[in-house]
Amino acid sequence: MKSSYIFAITTGALLLLSSCADDNGNSGGKTDPAPELAEEYYAGGLLGTTFNTTSAAYEQPSPAVIEAGMSQAFLNGEALFEKPFTAASSGVRCGLGPLYIRTSCLHCHPGYGHGQRIEGQFNTNSVGNGYLLVVTDRSDNYLTSLTGMPQTHAVAPFKAPIDEEKITVAWPEYTDEWGNRFPDGETYSLIYPVVTIPEDAYYVPLIGVDGPIAYDDVVVRLESTIGIYGTGLLDAITDEDLKAEYARQEQAGTRINPAIFAGGEWVKTYGATNHPLRFTYALSRGPLQDAAGTNAIWNITNVTRSDRRYHYMTAAYAEVASKDPDVQRDFYRLLPERNITGDVEKDIYDYLMAKDLPVEMTDDEYTDFMVWHRGLAVPAARDMDDADVQRGKRLFTEIGCAECHRPSWTTGDDMFTDPNGFFADGDAALPRYPHQKIWPYSDMVQHRLEMVNDIRTGWCRTTPLWGRGLSRKCTGADDRMHDCRARTVVEAIMWHGAATSDARWTVEKFRALDKADRDAVVKFIEAI
Repeated sequence: MKSSYIFAITTGALLLLSSCADDNGNSGGKTDPAPELAEEYYAGGLLGTTFNTTSAAYEQPSPAVIEAGMSQAFLNGEALFEKPFTAASSGVRCGLGPLYIRTSCLHCHPGYGHGQRIEGQFNTNSVGNGYLLVVTDRSDNYLTSLTGMPQTHAVAPFKAPIDEEKITVAWPEYTDEWGNRFPDGETYSLIYPVVTIPEDAYYVPLIGVDGPIAYDDVVVRLESTIGIYGTGLLDAITDEDLKAEYARQEQAGTRINPAIFAGGEWVKTYGATNHPLRFTYALSRGPLQDAAGTNAIWNITNVTRSDRRYHYMTAAYAEVASKDPDVQRDFYRLLPERNITGDVEKDIYDYLMAKDLPVEMTDDEYTDFMVWHRGLAVPAARDMDDADVQRGKRLFTEIGCAECHRPSWTTGDDMFTDPNGFFADGDAALPRYPHQKIWPYSDMVQHRLEMVNDIRTGWCRTTPLWGRGLSRKCTGADDRMHDCRARTVVEAIMWHGAATSDARWTVEKFRALDKADRDAVVKFIEAI
Protein backbone atom coordinates (compact mmCIF):
# COMPACT_ATOMS: atom_id res chain seq x y z
CA MET A 1 0.00 0.00 0.00
CA LYS A 2 1.32 3.44 -0.95
CA SER A 3 -0.66 5.24 1.74
CA SER A 4 0.44 6.20 5.22
CA TYR A 5 -1.90 6.49 8.17
CA ILE A 6 -3.60 9.78 8.80
CA PHE A 7 -2.70 12.08 11.65
CA ALA A 8 -4.82 11.73 14.74
CA ILE A 9 -7.83 13.94 14.30
CA THR A 10 -7.10 16.22 17.22
CA THR A 11 -3.47 16.69 16.19
CA GLY A 12 -4.44 17.36 12.58
CA ALA A 13 -7.03 19.90 13.57
CA LEU A 14 -4.65 21.76 15.86
CA LEU A 15 -1.96 21.86 13.19
CA LEU A 16 -4.45 23.00 10.58
CA LEU A 17 -5.88 25.82 12.64
CA SER A 18 -2.64 26.96 14.26
CA SER A 19 -0.92 27.21 10.88
CA CYS A 20 -3.21 30.09 9.92
CA ALA A 21 -1.33 32.63 12.06
CA ASP A 22 2.23 33.13 13.28
CA ASP A 23 3.26 33.64 16.89
CA ASN A 24 2.65 37.38 16.60
CA GLY A 25 -0.90 36.91 15.37
CA ASN A 26 -0.04 37.71 11.76
CA SER A 27 -1.86 35.64 9.17
CA GLY A 28 0.67 35.88 6.35
CA GLY A 29 -1.98 37.20 3.97
CA LYS A 30 -4.78 34.95 5.23
CA THR A 31 -7.63 35.70 7.58
CA ASP A 32 -8.27 33.57 10.63
CA PRO A 33 -10.72 30.76 9.93
CA ALA A 34 -14.25 31.94 10.60
CA PRO A 35 -15.98 29.88 13.32
CA GLU A 36 -18.72 28.81 10.91
CA LEU A 37 -16.13 27.38 8.53
CA ALA A 38 -13.96 25.51 11.02
CA GLU A 39 -16.11 22.36 11.01
CA GLU A 40 -16.00 22.27 7.21
CA TYR A 41 -12.37 21.28 7.32
CA TYR A 42 -13.73 17.88 8.41
CA ALA A 43 -15.21 17.01 5.02
CA GLY A 44 -16.00 13.49 6.22
CA GLY A 45 -16.82 14.39 9.81
CA LEU A 46 -14.69 13.35 12.77
CA LEU A 47 -14.96 9.66 11.86
CA GLY A 48 -14.38 9.98 8.12
CA THR A 49 -11.73 12.65 7.49
CA THR A 50 -8.04 12.30 6.70
CA PHE A 51 -5.61 15.22 6.92
CA ASN A 52 -3.23 13.57 4.47
CA THR A 53 -2.77 15.86 1.45
CA THR A 54 -0.12 13.84 -0.38
CA SER A 55 -0.59 11.89 -3.61
CA ALA A 56 -2.06 9.12 -1.42
CA ALA A 57 -4.78 11.35 0.04
CA TYR A 58 -7.62 9.33 -1.50
CA GLU A 59 -6.26 6.02 -0.17
CA GLN A 60 -6.42 6.59 3.57
CA PRO A 61 -8.36 4.54 6.11
CA SER A 62 -10.91 6.57 8.03
CA PRO A 63 -10.58 7.14 11.77
CA ALA A 64 -13.60 4.82 12.11
CA VAL A 65 -11.53 1.99 10.62
CA ILE A 66 -8.61 2.60 12.98
CA GLU A 67 -10.76 3.04 16.07
CA ALA A 68 -12.59 -0.23 15.31
CA GLY A 69 -9.32 -2.18 14.97
CA MET A 70 -9.92 -2.94 11.30
CA SER A 71 -6.60 -1.71 9.92
CA GLN A 72 -5.38 -5.13 8.76
CA ALA A 73 -8.70 -5.96 7.13
CA PHE A 74 -8.51 -2.59 5.37
CA LEU A 75 -5.05 -3.46 4.01
CA ASN A 76 -6.25 -6.87 2.88
CA GLY A 77 -9.18 -5.30 1.07
CA GLU A 78 -6.93 -2.71 -0.51
CA ALA A 79 -4.82 -5.47 -2.06
CA LEU A 80 -7.96 -6.94 -3.65
CA PHE A 81 -8.68 -3.54 -5.16
CA GLU A 82 -5.17 -2.74 -6.35
CA LYS A 83 -3.67 -6.01 -7.57
CA PRO A 84 -4.69 -7.91 -10.71
CA PHE A 85 -6.80 -11.04 -10.73
CA THR A 86 -5.63 -14.00 -12.78
CA ALA A 87 -7.38 -16.74 -14.73
CA ALA A 88 -5.90 -19.42 -12.46
CA SER A 89 -8.42 -21.80 -10.95
CA SER A 90 -6.91 -21.52 -7.46
CA GLY A 91 -4.63 -19.28 -5.45
CA VAL A 92 -4.67 -15.61 -4.54
CA ARG A 93 -7.03 -13.48 -6.67
CA CYS A 94 -7.95 -16.37 -8.95
CA GLY A 95 -10.99 -16.75 -11.19
CA LEU A 96 -10.67 -13.99 -13.79
CA GLY A 97 -13.12 -14.46 -16.67
CA PRO A 98 -14.25 -16.19 -18.79
CA LEU A 99 -15.20 -12.65 -19.89
CA TYR A 100 -14.04 -9.55 -18.08
CA ILE A 101 -13.74 -5.78 -18.29
CA ARG A 102 -10.55 -5.13 -16.30
CA THR A 103 -8.10 -7.31 -14.39
CA SER A 104 -8.11 -4.93 -11.41
CA CYS A 105 -10.20 -2.10 -9.96
CA LEU A 106 -7.17 0.20 -9.90
CA HIS A 107 -7.15 0.29 -13.70
CA CYS A 108 -10.43 2.23 -13.55
CA HIS A 109 -9.70 4.34 -10.47
CA PRO A 110 -6.18 5.80 -10.78
CA GLY A 111 -5.05 6.88 -7.33
CA TYR A 112 -8.55 5.84 -6.16
CA GLY A 113 -9.99 8.86 -7.95
CA HIS A 114 -11.82 9.82 -11.13
CA GLY A 115 -10.90 8.12 -14.41
CA GLN A 116 -8.80 9.90 -17.01
CA ARG A 117 -9.62 11.06 -20.52
CA ILE A 118 -8.48 8.68 -23.27
CA GLU A 119 -7.78 9.67 -26.88
CA GLY A 120 -7.51 7.46 -29.94
CA GLN A 121 -7.56 3.73 -29.29
CA PHE A 122 -9.74 2.52 -26.45
CA ASN A 123 -7.19 0.68 -24.33
CA THR A 124 -8.44 -0.65 -21.00
CA ASN A 125 -5.12 -2.30 -20.16
CA SER A 126 -3.67 1.08 -19.20
CA VAL A 127 -4.12 2.30 -15.63
CA GLY A 128 -6.22 5.45 -15.71
CA ASN A 129 -8.77 4.51 -18.36
CA GLY A 130 -11.85 4.38 -16.19
CA TYR A 131 -14.27 4.27 -19.08
CA LEU A 132 -17.16 1.89 -19.32
CA LEU A 133 -18.90 1.55 -22.67
CA VAL A 134 -22.59 2.40 -22.75
CA VAL A 135 -24.16 0.62 -25.73
CA THR A 136 -27.88 1.21 -26.29
CA ASP A 137 -30.58 1.55 -28.92
CA ARG A 138 -31.93 4.97 -29.88
CA SER A 139 -34.39 4.83 -26.99
CA ASP A 140 -31.59 4.48 -24.43
CA ASN A 141 -32.31 0.79 -23.77
CA TYR A 142 -29.24 -1.39 -23.25
CA LEU A 143 -28.66 -4.08 -25.85
CA THR A 144 -29.73 -7.40 -24.37
CA SER A 145 -26.96 -9.28 -26.18
CA LEU A 146 -24.34 -7.37 -24.17
CA THR A 147 -23.97 -6.97 -20.43
CA GLY A 148 -24.85 -3.53 -19.07
CA MET A 149 -21.15 -2.87 -18.73
CA PRO A 150 -19.88 -4.46 -21.95
CA GLN A 151 -16.87 -6.75 -21.74
CA THR A 152 -13.93 -6.34 -24.09
CA HIS A 153 -11.66 -9.14 -22.83
CA ALA A 154 -11.90 -12.93 -22.65
CA VAL A 155 -9.92 -15.88 -21.30
CA ALA A 156 -9.18 -18.68 -23.79
CA PRO A 157 -10.95 -20.42 -25.39
CA PHE A 158 -13.54 -17.65 -25.35
CA LYS A 159 -13.70 -14.47 -27.42
CA ALA A 160 -14.62 -10.99 -26.21
CA PRO A 161 -18.15 -9.75 -26.99
CA ILE A 162 -16.53 -6.60 -28.45
CA ASP A 163 -13.08 -6.40 -30.01
CA GLU A 164 -11.49 -3.59 -28.03
CA GLU A 165 -8.69 -3.03 -30.54
CA LYS A 166 -11.23 -1.71 -33.04
CA ILE A 167 -12.75 0.90 -30.71
CA THR A 168 -11.67 4.53 -31.09
CA VAL A 169 -12.42 7.74 -29.17
CA ALA A 170 -12.29 11.15 -30.85
CA TRP A 171 -12.67 14.56 -29.19
CA PRO A 172 -14.27 17.17 -31.47
CA GLU A 173 -14.36 20.81 -30.37
CA TYR A 174 -17.67 22.31 -29.25
CA THR A 175 -18.57 25.99 -29.42
CA ASP A 176 -21.33 27.18 -27.11
CA GLU A 177 -23.74 30.03 -27.77
CA TRP A 178 -21.32 32.49 -26.20
CA GLY A 179 -18.50 31.51 -28.54
CA ASN A 180 -16.55 29.99 -25.62
CA ARG A 181 -15.82 33.49 -24.37
CA PHE A 182 -16.66 35.38 -21.19
CA PRO A 183 -17.89 38.98 -21.41
CA ASP A 184 -14.45 40.26 -20.36
CA GLY A 185 -12.80 38.45 -23.26
CA GLU A 186 -11.31 35.41 -21.47
CA THR A 187 -11.78 32.27 -23.54
CA TYR A 188 -12.17 28.59 -22.77
CA SER A 189 -12.28 25.38 -24.78
CA LEU A 190 -14.96 22.68 -24.79
CA ILE A 191 -14.60 19.15 -26.16
CA TYR A 192 -16.73 16.01 -25.97
CA PRO A 193 -16.14 12.32 -26.79
CA VAL A 194 -17.35 10.45 -29.84
CA VAL A 195 -16.91 6.68 -29.60
CA THR A 196 -16.78 4.49 -32.69
CA ILE A 197 -17.26 0.73 -32.60
CA PRO A 198 -17.30 -0.69 -36.16
CA GLU A 199 -19.88 -3.34 -36.91
CA ASP A 200 -17.29 -6.08 -37.31
CA ALA A 201 -16.07 -5.47 -33.74
CA TYR A 202 -19.19 -7.11 -32.29
CA TYR A 203 -18.91 -10.84 -31.66
CA VAL A 204 -22.54 -11.03 -30.54
CA PRO A 205 -25.63 -10.12 -32.57
CA LEU A 206 -27.11 -6.68 -31.97
CA ILE A 207 -30.29 -7.38 -30.03
CA GLY A 208 -32.50 -4.78 -28.36
CA VAL A 209 -35.40 -5.17 -25.98
CA ASP A 210 -37.75 -5.95 -28.89
CA GLY A 211 -35.40 -8.11 -30.94
CA PRO A 212 -32.58 -7.59 -33.44
CA ILE A 213 -31.71 -4.00 -34.35
CA ALA A 214 -29.73 -2.49 -37.20
CA TYR A 215 -26.14 -1.39 -36.68
CA ASP A 216 -27.12 2.19 -37.54
CA ASP A 217 -29.54 2.17 -34.60
CA VAL A 218 -26.78 1.42 -32.06
CA VAL A 219 -25.73 4.34 -29.85
CA VAL A 220 -22.40 4.27 -27.99
CA ARG A 221 -21.42 6.61 -25.17
CA LEU A 222 -18.80 6.68 -22.44
CA GLU A 223 -19.13 6.85 -18.67
CA SER A 224 -16.05 7.20 -16.51
CA THR A 225 -15.51 6.14 -12.93
CA ILE A 226 -15.68 8.65 -10.10
CA GLY A 227 -13.66 8.74 -6.88
CA ILE A 228 -14.59 6.00 -4.44
CA TYR A 229 -13.41 7.64 -1.22
CA GLY A 230 -16.19 8.61 1.19
CA THR A 231 -18.85 6.29 -0.21
CA GLY A 232 -19.39 4.77 3.24
CA LEU A 233 -20.32 8.21 4.51
CA LEU A 234 -22.82 8.75 1.69
CA ASP A 235 -24.33 5.38 2.57
CA ALA A 236 -24.84 6.65 6.13
CA ILE A 237 -27.17 9.46 5.03
CA THR A 238 -30.65 8.39 6.13
CA ASP A 239 -33.36 7.35 3.71
CA GLU A 240 -35.65 9.89 5.36
CA ASP A 241 -33.22 12.76 4.71
CA LEU A 242 -32.83 11.74 1.08
CA LYS A 243 -36.60 11.73 0.65
CA ALA A 244 -36.84 15.14 2.30
CA GLU A 245 -34.33 16.56 -0.19
CA TYR A 246 -36.32 15.23 -3.13
CA ALA A 247 -39.53 16.61 -1.64
CA ARG A 248 -37.94 20.01 -1.05
CA GLN A 249 -36.79 20.24 -4.65
CA GLU A 250 -40.12 19.03 -6.02
CA GLN A 251 -41.99 21.64 -3.97
CA ALA A 252 -39.59 24.32 -5.20
CA GLY A 253 -40.42 23.42 -8.79
CA THR A 254 -37.02 21.91 -9.58
CA ARG A 255 -37.06 19.38 -12.41
CA ILE A 256 -36.30 15.92 -11.01
CA ASN A 257 -36.50 12.52 -12.62
CA PRO A 258 -40.18 11.44 -12.51
CA ALA A 259 -39.09 7.83 -12.86
CA ILE A 260 -37.44 8.16 -9.42
CA PHE A 261 -39.69 10.51 -7.43
CA ALA A 262 -43.05 12.20 -7.99
CA GLY A 263 -45.93 13.53 -5.92
CA GLY A 264 -43.93 13.44 -2.72
CA GLU A 265 -43.23 9.71 -2.97
CA TRP A 266 -40.64 7.35 -4.41
CA VAL A 267 -41.59 5.96 -7.80
CA LYS A 268 -38.61 3.64 -7.95
CA THR A 269 -36.55 2.18 -5.10
CA TYR A 270 -33.88 -0.47 -4.84
CA GLY A 271 -35.01 -4.08 -4.87
CA ALA A 272 -36.94 -5.74 -2.11
CA THR A 273 -35.31 -3.51 0.52
CA ASN A 274 -37.06 -0.42 -0.93
CA HIS A 275 -34.07 1.80 -0.20
CA PRO A 276 -33.71 5.05 -2.13
CA LEU A 277 -31.35 4.96 -5.06
CA ARG A 278 -28.16 6.86 -4.26
CA PHE A 279 -25.13 5.49 -6.15
CA THR A 280 -23.88 5.73 -9.77
CA TYR A 281 -24.63 8.48 -12.29
CA ALA A 282 -27.78 6.61 -13.30
CA LEU A 283 -28.92 6.04 -9.70
CA SER A 284 -28.95 2.32 -10.39
CA ARG A 285 -27.89 1.24 -6.90
CA GLY A 286 -29.16 1.59 -3.36
CA PRO A 287 -27.18 0.62 -0.23
CA LEU A 288 -23.40 0.52 -0.57
CA GLN A 289 -23.42 -3.15 0.40
CA ASP A 290 -24.96 -3.84 -3.01
CA ALA A 291 -23.75 -0.78 -4.88
CA ALA A 292 -21.05 0.00 -7.42
CA GLY A 293 -18.05 -1.44 -5.58
CA THR A 294 -19.61 -4.66 -4.37
CA ASN A 295 -20.98 -5.13 -7.87
CA ALA A 296 -17.76 -4.21 -9.69
CA ILE A 297 -15.48 -6.57 -7.76
CA TRP A 298 -17.68 -9.30 -9.25
CA ASN A 299 -18.72 -8.17 -12.73
CA ILE A 300 -15.60 -6.26 -13.77
CA THR A 301 -13.50 -9.39 -13.14
CA ASN A 302 -16.26 -12.06 -13.33
CA VAL A 303 -14.87 -13.58 -10.14
CA THR A 304 -17.56 -15.56 -8.32
CA ARG A 305 -18.31 -15.42 -4.60
CA SER A 306 -20.73 -17.21 -2.30
CA ASP A 307 -23.62 -14.82 -2.99
CA ARG A 308 -22.92 -14.71 -6.75
CA ARG A 309 -22.04 -18.16 -8.04
CA TYR A 310 -22.66 -17.25 -11.68
CA HIS A 311 -21.01 -15.35 -14.50
CA TYR A 312 -21.74 -11.79 -15.54
CA MET A 313 -22.99 -12.98 -18.88
CA THR A 314 -25.82 -12.80 -21.43
CA ALA A 315 -27.64 -15.77 -22.91
CA ALA A 316 -27.01 -14.29 -26.37
CA TYR A 317 -23.26 -14.50 -25.82
CA ALA A 318 -23.47 -18.05 -24.46
CA GLU A 319 -25.45 -19.07 -27.53
CA VAL A 320 -22.86 -17.66 -29.93
CA ALA A 321 -19.86 -19.02 -28.03
CA SER A 322 -21.35 -22.50 -27.71
CA LYS A 323 -21.63 -22.75 -31.50
CA ASP A 324 -18.20 -21.25 -32.25
CA PRO A 325 -15.91 -23.96 -33.75
CA ASP A 326 -12.81 -22.32 -32.26
CA VAL A 327 -14.30 -22.36 -28.76
CA GLN A 328 -15.56 -25.90 -29.20
CA ARG A 329 -12.14 -27.10 -30.37
CA ASP A 330 -10.33 -26.03 -27.19
CA PHE A 331 -13.06 -26.09 -24.56
CA TYR A 332 -12.53 -29.61 -23.19
CA ARG A 333 -8.75 -29.26 -23.42
CA LEU A 334 -8.71 -26.06 -21.35
CA LEU A 335 -11.64 -26.90 -19.05
CA PRO A 336 -11.62 -30.72 -18.83
CA GLU A 337 -13.73 -30.64 -15.65
CA ARG A 338 -16.59 -29.15 -17.70
CA ASN A 339 -16.90 -32.25 -19.91
CA ILE A 340 -20.19 -33.23 -18.35
CA THR A 341 -22.24 -34.67 -21.21
CA GLY A 342 -19.79 -35.07 -24.08
CA ASP A 343 -21.96 -32.66 -26.09
CA VAL A 344 -19.54 -29.77 -26.37
CA GLU A 345 -22.13 -27.22 -27.46
CA LYS A 346 -24.37 -28.04 -24.52
CA ASP A 347 -21.46 -28.12 -22.04
CA ILE A 348 -20.21 -24.72 -23.17
CA TYR A 349 -23.63 -23.14 -22.87
CA ASP A 350 -24.34 -24.76 -19.51
CA TYR A 351 -20.97 -23.63 -18.13
CA LEU A 352 -21.46 -20.03 -19.20
CA MET A 353 -24.99 -19.86 -17.81
CA ALA A 354 -24.45 -21.98 -14.68
CA LYS A 355 -25.78 -20.71 -11.33
CA ASP A 356 -23.77 -23.04 -9.09
CA LEU A 357 -20.16 -22.31 -10.05
CA PRO A 358 -17.33 -22.84 -7.54
CA VAL A 359 -16.66 -19.88 -5.24
CA GLU A 360 -13.49 -18.02 -6.25
CA MET A 361 -13.49 -15.12 -3.75
CA THR A 362 -13.84 -16.30 -0.16
CA ASP A 363 -16.23 -14.73 2.31
CA ASP A 364 -13.29 -13.43 4.35
CA GLU A 365 -11.79 -11.78 1.27
CA TYR A 366 -15.08 -10.15 0.36
CA THR A 367 -15.54 -8.90 3.93
CA ASP A 368 -12.06 -7.37 3.86
CA PHE A 369 -12.85 -5.74 0.53
CA MET A 370 -15.97 -4.14 1.99
CA VAL A 371 -14.08 -2.96 5.09
CA TRP A 372 -11.73 -1.19 2.70
CA HIS A 373 -14.55 0.12 0.48
CA ARG A 374 -16.64 1.43 3.36
CA GLY A 375 -13.55 2.56 5.22
CA LEU A 376 -11.98 5.03 2.77
CA ALA A 377 -11.68 8.49 4.32
CA VAL A 378 -12.34 11.84 2.67
CA PRO A 379 -9.48 14.37 2.46
CA ALA A 380 -9.98 17.38 4.71
CA ALA A 381 -10.86 20.68 3.08
CA ARG A 382 -7.87 22.95 2.60
CA ASP A 383 -7.22 26.70 2.84
CA MET A 384 -10.70 27.51 4.09
CA ASP A 385 -9.13 30.50 5.92
CA ASP A 386 -7.93 32.01 2.62
CA ALA A 387 -9.77 35.23 1.77
CA ASP A 388 -10.24 34.25 -1.89
CA VAL A 389 -11.58 30.83 -0.90
CA GLN A 390 -14.06 32.43 1.49
CA ARG A 391 -15.19 34.83 -1.24
CA GLY A 392 -15.51 31.89 -3.63
CA LYS A 393 -17.63 30.03 -1.11
CA ARG A 394 -19.99 33.00 -0.77
CA LEU A 395 -20.26 33.37 -4.55
CA PHE A 396 -20.75 29.59 -4.98
CA THR A 397 -23.91 29.94 -2.91
CA GLU A 398 -25.04 33.29 -4.31
CA ILE A 399 -24.96 32.24 -7.96
CA GLY A 400 -26.82 29.02 -7.20
CA CYS A 401 -24.22 26.23 -7.37
CA ALA A 402 -25.19 25.07 -3.88
CA GLU A 403 -28.75 24.38 -5.03
CA CYS A 404 -27.59 21.08 -6.55
CA HIS A 405 -24.16 20.79 -4.96
CA ARG A 406 -25.68 20.83 -1.49
CA PRO A 407 -22.80 21.48 0.92
CA SER A 408 -23.54 19.27 3.92
CA TRP A 409 -25.55 16.40 5.34
CA THR A 410 -25.67 14.79 8.78
CA THR A 411 -25.55 11.01 8.85
CA GLY A 412 -27.98 8.90 10.85
CA ASP A 413 -27.40 5.88 13.09
CA ASP A 414 -25.76 4.15 10.09
CA MET A 415 -27.42 0.82 10.77
CA PHE A 416 -26.72 -0.07 7.13
CA THR A 417 -28.42 -2.91 5.31
CA ASP A 418 -27.37 -5.39 2.64
CA PRO A 419 -29.94 -6.40 0.02
CA ASN A 420 -27.89 -9.56 -0.63
CA GLY A 421 -28.14 -10.63 3.00
CA PHE A 422 -24.39 -11.20 3.21
CA PHE A 423 -23.99 -8.64 6.00
CA ALA A 424 -26.45 -8.25 8.86
CA ASP A 425 -27.93 -4.81 9.50
CA GLY A 426 -25.23 -2.64 11.06
CA ASP A 427 -22.81 -5.57 10.98
CA ALA A 428 -19.88 -4.95 13.34
CA ALA A 429 -17.56 -6.40 10.68
CA LEU A 430 -17.75 -3.09 8.78
CA PRO A 431 -16.93 0.50 9.84
CA ARG A 432 -19.81 2.84 10.66
CA TYR A 433 -20.27 6.61 10.63
CA PRO A 434 -23.12 7.58 12.96
CA HIS A 435 -24.13 11.22 13.42
CA GLN A 436 -21.38 12.86 11.40
CA LYS A 437 -21.73 16.24 9.70
CA ILE A 438 -20.21 15.68 6.26
CA TRP A 439 -19.55 18.01 3.33
CA PRO A 440 -19.89 16.12 0.02
CA TYR A 441 -21.33 19.03 -1.99
CA SER A 442 -24.02 16.92 -3.64
CA ASP A 443 -27.79 16.78 -3.27
CA MET A 444 -27.68 13.09 -4.32
CA VAL A 445 -30.41 13.90 -6.89
CA GLN A 446 -30.36 13.58 -10.68
CA HIS A 447 -30.58 16.64 -12.92
CA ARG A 448 -30.34 17.36 -16.66
CA LEU A 449 -27.60 19.42 -18.29
CA GLU A 450 -28.75 18.82 -21.88
CA MET A 451 -25.22 18.49 -23.25
CA VAL A 452 -24.23 17.51 -26.76
CA ASN A 453 -23.74 13.72 -26.88
CA ASP A 454 -25.27 13.60 -23.43
CA ILE A 455 -25.20 10.90 -20.77
CA ARG A 456 -27.62 8.00 -21.29
CA THR A 457 -31.20 9.12 -20.47
CA GLY A 458 -29.97 12.68 -19.91
CA TRP A 459 -30.37 12.31 -16.13
CA CYS A 460 -27.18 12.39 -14.03
CA ARG A 461 -26.74 12.32 -10.25
CA THR A 462 -24.95 15.38 -8.88
CA THR A 463 -21.36 14.27 -8.41
CA PRO A 464 -19.86 15.04 -4.97
CA LEU A 465 -17.14 17.69 -5.16
CA TRP A 466 -15.30 16.86 -1.96
CA GLY A 467 -11.61 16.15 -2.42
CA ARG A 468 -11.59 16.89 -6.17
CA GLY A 469 -9.03 19.66 -5.77
CA LEU A 470 -6.43 16.98 -5.05
CA SER A 471 -7.17 15.08 -8.25
CA ARG A 472 -4.09 16.10 -10.22
CA LYS A 473 -1.84 15.25 -7.28
CA CYS A 474 -3.53 11.89 -6.64
CA THR A 475 -4.41 10.72 -10.16
CA GLY A 476 -2.29 12.80 -12.52
CA ALA A 477 -5.30 14.46 -14.19
CA ASP A 478 -8.06 16.98 -13.49
CA ASP A 479 -10.65 15.41 -15.82
CA ARG A 480 -14.21 15.91 -14.64
CA MET A 481 -17.81 15.03 -15.43
CA HIS A 482 -19.33 11.70 -16.39
CA ASP A 483 -17.19 11.20 -19.52
CA CYS A 484 -14.12 13.32 -18.69
CA ARG A 485 -15.14 15.99 -21.20
CA ALA A 486 -14.15 18.74 -18.76
CA ARG A 487 -10.41 19.19 -18.28
CA THR A 488 -10.74 22.07 -15.81
CA VAL A 489 -13.24 23.40 -13.29
CA VAL A 490 -14.19 26.22 -15.65
CA GLU A 491 -14.93 23.77 -18.47
CA ALA A 492 -17.07 21.71 -16.10
CA ILE A 493 -19.06 24.79 -15.12
CA MET A 494 -19.58 25.90 -18.70
CA TRP A 495 -20.85 22.43 -19.72
CA HIS A 496 -23.76 23.24 -17.36
CA GLY A 497 -24.83 26.14 -19.57
CA ALA A 498 -27.01 24.70 -22.32
CA ALA A 499 -30.18 26.68 -23.04
CA THR A 500 -32.42 24.06 -21.42
CA SER A 501 -30.00 22.90 -18.72
CA ASP A 502 -31.26 22.78 -15.14
CA ALA A 503 -28.18 24.82 -14.19
CA ARG A 504 -28.46 27.42 -16.99
CA TRP A 505 -29.35 30.24 -14.62
CA THR A 506 -26.31 29.51 -12.47
CA VAL A 507 -23.95 29.58 -15.46
CA GLU A 508 -25.41 32.90 -16.55
CA LYS A 509 -24.56 34.31 -13.12
CA PHE A 510 -21.07 32.80 -13.27
CA ARG A 511 -20.48 34.42 -16.65
CA ALA A 512 -21.48 37.80 -15.20
CA LEU A 513 -18.73 37.63 -12.56
CA ASP A 514 -15.45 39.38 -13.22
CA LYS A 515 -12.36 37.23 -13.65
CA ALA A 516 -11.21 37.64 -10.05
CA ASP A 517 -14.54 36.37 -8.76
CA ARG A 518 -14.64 33.48 -11.26
CA ASP A 519 -11.17 32.52 -10.10
CA ALA A 520 -12.34 32.69 -6.49
CA VAL A 521 -15.19 30.26 -7.21
CA VAL A 522 -12.71 27.87 -8.84
CA LYS A 523 -10.30 28.23 -5.92
CA PHE A 524 -13.09 27.38 -3.49
CA ILE A 525 -14.14 24.30 -5.46
CA GLU A 526 -10.53 23.13 -5.48
CA ALA A 527 -10.26 23.71 -1.72
CA ILE A 528 -13.16 21.53 -0.67
